[in-house]
Amino acid sequence: MSQTDQRTQQSADKETAEDTGPGSYRIEVTDSAAIPDKSDKGLFTAWRVSAFGAIGLIILLCLVKPDPYWDILLFVPDGVLVTFEVTMLSILLSLIVGLITGLGRLSGNTFVNLTASTYVEVVRGIPLLVQLFYIYYALGTFTQIPPFTAAVIALTVCYGAYMGEIFRAGIDSIDYGQTEAARSLGFSSWQTMRFVIIPQAMRTILPPVGNEFIALLKDTSLVSIIAVSDLLRRGREFATSTFDYFETFTLVALLYLLITLFLSKIVNIMENRLTPYE
Repeated sequence: MSQTDQRTQQSADKETAEDTGPGSYRIEVTDSAAIPDKSDKGLFTAWRVSAFGAIGLIILLCLVKPDPYWDILLFVPDGVLVTFEVTMLSILLSLIVGLITGLGRLSGNTFVNLTASTYVEVVRGIPLLVQLFYIYYALGTFTQIPPFTAAVIALTVCYGAYMGEIFRAGIDSIDYGQTEAARSLGFSSWQTMRFVIIPQAMRTILPPVGNEFIALLKDTSLVSIIAVSDLLRRGREFATSTFDYFETFTLVALLYLLITLFLSKIVNIMENRLTPYE
């Protein structure tokens, strides 16, 4: 392709992007379950096929072979509850840490900005499993940390860094004219951020936060390695005692799939209510 053709193609791409308009498309790369697209109205969408397929398969397995599938379902509910407890506590704390980190990354104070940036770079460069081991085993040589507490701390520290980048990007996406308009009306810096910037940034922040929430739930499976009785650990306990490894982990996988799919639907509903005009 000649340089002229390349420039023509670039101009066409630019015009297409301009015609589409800002905010009309979004590119997301994530390891969590895909949030359903509100424009996808088909009956047999991927979400419906996956969700109802998993439900149907669980029911079928329990009917065809109640021993051990039904026994597994009766054995793991307390593990599901622990998984939700770890997830909810971790996501709430990581949102707080993320907001503080995001504001720190945008701060004009050199020390605050450097501290927040260093925290993000260090934490994102260390695998979550290593952080779990470090908090539970390494710090355990100085003070005894309960497994549940260590799990929540590790997940909060890890996902707080990712949330910080999400908040920073969301706040940074708001046009500076909004800040100037608020300040001209007599708003302080704190009032501008609280009443003007953050409410507008939430439309941008919510989708990636929802994805991180789902990814965090899946990562809670790692906490079983430090003796937290989550869904995976309860499944492993059942499999160890009965040697039904295939049946147990098949059902555990289906349960994780169902949980992540329904949470992705909840995030989708929240996003639609937050941006009803798009």
